Amino acid sequence: MNTPKARQGFYAQLDENLATLRRDGLYKQERVIASRQGAEVVCDDGQTRINLCANNYLGLSGDETMVRAAVEATEEYGYGLSSVRFICGTQTVHKKLERALSEFLGMEDTILYAAAFDANGGVFEPLFDEQDAIISDALNHASIIDGIRLCKAARYRYRHNDMSDLEVQLHAAEGKRHKLIVTDGVFSMDGTVAQLDMICDLADRHGALVMIDECHATGFMGRTGRGTHEYRDVMGRIDIITGTLGKALGGAMGGFTAARREVVETLRQKSRPYLFSNSLAPAIAGASLHVLERLSASTDLRDRLHANTVHFRRAIADLGFTIKPGAHPIVPVMLFDAPVAQQFAQRLYELDVLVTGFFYPVVPMGEARVRVQLSAAHTSEQLDHALAAFKQAGLELGLLKS
Repeated sequence: MNTPKARQGFYAQLDENLATLRRDGLYKQERVIASRQGAEVVCDDGQTRINLCANNYLGLSGDETMVRAAVEATEEYGYGLSSVRFICGTQTVHKKLERALSEFLGMEDTILYAAAFDANGGVFEPLFDEQDAIISDALNHASIIDGIRLCKAARYRYRHNDMSDLEVQLHAAEGKRHKLIVTDGVFSMDGTVAQLDMICDLADRHGALVMIDECHATGFMGRTGRGTHEYRDVMGRIDIITGTLGKALGGAMGGFTAARREVVETLRQKSRPYLFSNSLAPAIAGASLHVLERLSASTDLRDRLHANTVHFRRAIADLGFTIKPGAHPIVPVMLFDAPVAQQFAQRLYELDVLVTGFFYPVVPMGEARVRVQLSAAHTSEQLDHALAAFKQAGLELGLLKS
């Protein structure tokens, strides 16, 4: 391509930056899957690999009943709406899904978004202004951080999962009209579950609202899979819940915000990602309804996921790997060095196990890791095969003692 000289420096700088990433072992390589998402996937080299890095917690992403539900919704409602919700993009399937999500989560009303990133990006600015304060966990998801940046409220940050520091920040925010504590329900890189019981107690003492992002919890955390608010026994004490349809609830895309009626109505009137994005595809809405019906009828998938999590966590620790403690199906296997995490993930790929290495700035400097994510669809045989590959790669790279 013939690039004008005045622009050549820009592209040269980008090439230099990319070369540096590759040289330092920090370049993010996209693995290409040539099959449905699942516990096992076929990659573009024709090899079948055990998949340990999808957010497919309940194993529904490639499930045949999901495909049929999506096809049925497409046949009834069409492929897409070519419109936003308030013009002519609202169908009965969207309203049914919003009611079903509200009932499942124990909230009054729900609004759908094209993505969970949009739900977090569109929730703060319509509800809070310079008279208010938002107090955010230091390790909250990027979508929460970006959403807060769009809002004029005063910003306070508390140390990750540190209730003492949260109280310090609440004191600092005294005098503000409204105060909102916002936290991930489950933190995606560590699998840490927020201390929502203590957060709600602090909120009550300081007159604050509480918001949680449930992307890594809805469908499987808690006794019946309602989420971390059920897991921590604070259902009815959370003011705003954001979440996704793109992980445990089928794995396609789409997000939501659930709250009291007046919150949701305000978002319908003023939330920019909702007002200016196409409606959620009918296939996704219909299939998501199927998931909620299935989860309300049985905890079987949640129970299988829990059993797989207990088995893998115990076994990987017994091999000698350092993992972040917890009970969540996110299992961070800590390798600390970024190039080592990349090398380890590559060696596992060669051993037919699909994982991804994570490093700064996705995780803090010096805390590189591979993040294992378990699924209800994994069999014991698949997990044991993967554990054997972890052991082999660990020995070869000098991460384990023979």
